[in-house]
Amino acid sequence: MTTQPTHNQETLSFGPFDLAIGKRLLTRDGKPIELSGRAFDILVTLLSRPQEVIPKNDLIAQVWPGVSVEEGSLRFHVAGLRKALGDGKDGARYIATLSGRGYCFVAPVMRSGKPASPADSSSVFPHVNLPGRLRVMIDREEDLEKLSFRLNAYRFVTIVGSGGVGKTTVAVAVAYQLIATFGGSVLYVDLSVMSDPRLVATGVASMLGLSVQSEDVTSSLIAYLKDKRLLLVLDTCEHLIEGVASLASLIFGTAPHVHILATSRETLQVDGEHVYRLDPLPYPADDRQMTAEMARTFPAMQLFVERAMASGASLTLSDAEAGIVATICRKLDGVALAIELAARRVEVYGLSQTAALLDQRLAQLWMGPRTAPARHKTLQATLDWSYDLLTDSERIVLRRLAIFAGNFTLDAALAVACSHDLAEADVFAAIDSLVAKSMVATRPTGDILRYRLLDTTRAYALDIKVDDMETNSLAIRHCNYHRQWLEHAGTAGSANIPALENAPFFAGLNNVRAALEWCFGPRGNTDVGIGLAAAAVQVFLARSLLPECLRWSELALTCLGNAHRGSAEEMHLQACRGIALEHMHGQSDAARTALSRSLAIAEQRGDVLNHAGLLGMLHMFHFRSGEFKVARGYAEQCRAIAATADNDAATTLAHSILGRTLHHMGDHAGARTELESMLQHLPGSPRTGTAYLGYDRHFRAIMHLSRTIWMQGFPDQAVAQARKTIADAEQFDNPTSLAVVLALATSIFFWCGDLASAEAYIEASIVLSEAHSLGPLLAIGRARQAELAIRRGDPEAGVAKLQASLGELRTARYELLTTEFAISLVQGFAATGAYAEALALADQTMQQIDTRGNAAYLPELLRVTADVLRTMPQENIEAAEACLQQSLDLSRRQGARGWELRSATSLAHMLVERGDRDGARRLLQPVSDWFTEGVGADQLAAKHLLATLG
Repeated sequence: MTTQPTHNQETLSFGPFDLAIGKRLLTRDGKPIELSGRAFDILVTLLSRPQEVIPKNDLIAQVWPGVSVEEGSLRFHVAGLRKALGDGKDGARYIATLSGRGYCFVAPVMRSGKPASPADSSSVFPHVNLPGRLRVMIDREEDLEKLSFRLNAYRFVTIVGSGGVGKTTVAVAVAYQLIATFGGSVLYVDLSVMSDPRLVATGVASMLGLSVQSEDVTSSLIAYLKDKRLLLVLDTCEHLIEGVASLASLIFGTAPHVHILATSRETLQVDGEHVYRLDPLPYPADDRQMTAEMARTFPAMQLFVERAMASGASLTLSDAEAGIVATICRKLDGVALAIELAARRVEVYGLSQTAALLDQRLAQLWMGPRTAPARHKTLQATLDWSYDLLTDSERIVLRRLAIFAGNFTLDAALAVACSHDLAEADVFAAIDSLVAKSMVATRPTGDILRYRLLDTTRAYALDIKVDDMETNSLAIRHCNYHRQWLEHAGTAGSANIPALENAPFFAGLNNVRAALEWCFGPRGNTDVGIGLAAAAVQVFLARSLLPECLRWSELALTCLGNAHRGSAEEMHLQACRGIALEHMHGQSDAARTALSRSLAIAEQRGDVLNHAGLLGMLHMFHFRSGEFKVARGYAEQCRAIAATADNDAATTLAHSILGRTLHHMGDHAGARTELESMLQHLPGSPRTGTAYLGYDRHFRAIMHLSRTIWMQGFPDQAVAQARKTIADAEQFDNPTSLAVVLALATSIFFWCGDLASAEAYIEASIVLSEAHSLGPLLAIGRARQAELAIRRGDPEAGVAKLQASLGELRTARYELLTTEFAISLVQGFAATGAYAEALALADQTMQQIDTRGNAAYLPELLRVTADVLRTMPQENIEAAEACLQQSLDLSRRQGARGWELRSATSLAHMLVERGDRDGARRLLQPVSDWFTEGVGADQLAAKHLLATLG
């Protein structure tokens, strides 16, 4: 498992001061002392190495990582720190200066608390996914200082400024500075790749690795974040302002430990937001005579010179050159992006020619509308000018690369940008040149270099008018490439991988979304879109992005023409629509119809693997509906089809679904045979050949094997297998599978009388279900809580809660475990004296078992009914004894020794009550002696009764 980051809970004490590192709090005799963020970091660094001289350069590198600062800044903050500590007053001595060497903390230091205790996994998001930061950042030290303070003080800060001013750069630097404060829990969300405000919550949830199981993604996200402590950076919000504002406001109001840092060209205008306006870099305001010495005092000019020299220009910055640079920076309004684009051209064109070219382009734009923001005009002019410096082939490639949303690989660029009039070699050369000219950015991801256009550059390129035929051809190449990407890489190796470890996958998925929008848009191509959607919905399904799966499958199906009727594309679209409907809205007729249509197509096409997989999906539909007899029919068909296919995944699926069905129908020997055969055929690779074969690695089937083992009389083996399956499911990182496993496992711990373990697993299942919008599983978790209350002697509360949960499950037609819950409700009714309701429910449940075929629970239901008949005020001993005898006989026929022991113990008690102690012993002794393992509640109850019988 991934190692969790740590929160530093250590407290350092010196003199009358206590420093709580994790809380970033200094107190003197218990009262807080105000310190700037830099002074605090200096103090922590000095205290980490007391009595040791720390060189000034080391302190600067530690406290100002990635920022170029003068030594004077260090001296200033050390002086402020000494003043706050009262260093030198009344003989107090804390920080010593060693001339020419550095600083040393000289007072005794005591440590307490926990310097590196593992963070509670329920309250920490253990990842940092920040993009790379600038090696040197000019004149942003004060901004970083203020932003760090405000973010800690107010929790919600929006950096507002014009395009290209450096909002993202500053936000990333602040986040890096606060990594330790948040114990490594920093999530960066790049919103620039999104176009739909309704999908903001989906984007954040995807970056967190959450599965999206309902249309109400926001509630799931809030449920997940409500107890987390992390820094959430929402970058580039302006084009999604309403969606971001709504989500940020909700997170701020309901997740008290989440701090939000946003960047936008305009404020979000919601409660709790504190706006920080990021101004352009200062530059000379007039045409006064500029000298090189004066130039070095203006950050805009410092940035220009630094970027020009870094790009290879020989710029000595004489007094004459200083005047030209000052003019350029003034005309660019101090906007960092515009300055960088201009500075990087000096090496090619020289300083004077760069200024002349810039003048020509800006002069034209100044003739535009007065209402347009000046900075926007300047940035637009810079982009115009940069574009005009490109060759014809570079311009074509730049325009074509703008179709990518977010980053892309070189292979993707070649597949999309190459055409009959532009060879691969030309595209290679153009991309190299565009990277060199800073029109295309690069960033390594693992072993692969990925490319991306800056947001402003991409927007500019997309605005360039080109021929409609060229636009359509480009869009189709983009769609076709990403359809191939989905088919080869979209499902295998991407599903169930944590989002932050799979950033390239999400970049590809963003391009798939953009391609789908074009295909089904007003100028799109629905024929291409149907094929792309058929590949995409399988990936959305595997990633549990169910609303998107449903949206695109339904939209593509509405555009289906005769050419696609009965095709593989329709088969996948119908299947994914049915599964998404089932997960989101329960076992509806629409879901069944879609799955049945998909199955019919697979059968007509002779597609054996998909035929087997879709039989498994229809089995799941009826299995969850509680229609076990119908489900068994699909399981047997699947076994027959799998026998014709040389595919381990199909064989495994057939054994899995038949074994689960036989378990619920009371054929425990048959169930165990099937489920153990399933284990022998598990494929070694997650690749299955189709999206519908065993996508959860059969954890729920293995848990059914654990339940079968318990019923056969091996409680210790059942518990061991259950705990191992839970651990394996946790490693798999699929919240839905884990929630199902926990729901099934709780039964075993209830049956063994281990209520503490049951409670822990119930709570874990509820947390998962709330965070991932797993509605039916959340109802199951609450039903489990009600069962626990009844077992612990609070039947009044348990009955009410269990009735409500059963109502939810039946509304959703999720009847897999409702018989089990009905038995608990019968016990709850009896415990509250509602004997008539208990007997009525027992009778109704028996009829449902007869109809549906889940006879595995019938022995226990008969035993519980006997207890009601025996304990009610007008007891019916004869009927109770008959029920127990039926339960005992049925348990033996099923091979359910777990139920047999319970029924034998209850019947032995009745024999004792009427004076037949020998009969009770003869009945119970052989059953009890059969058990060779387990010290659960049932075994202890039997042994205790036998001990009283001598």
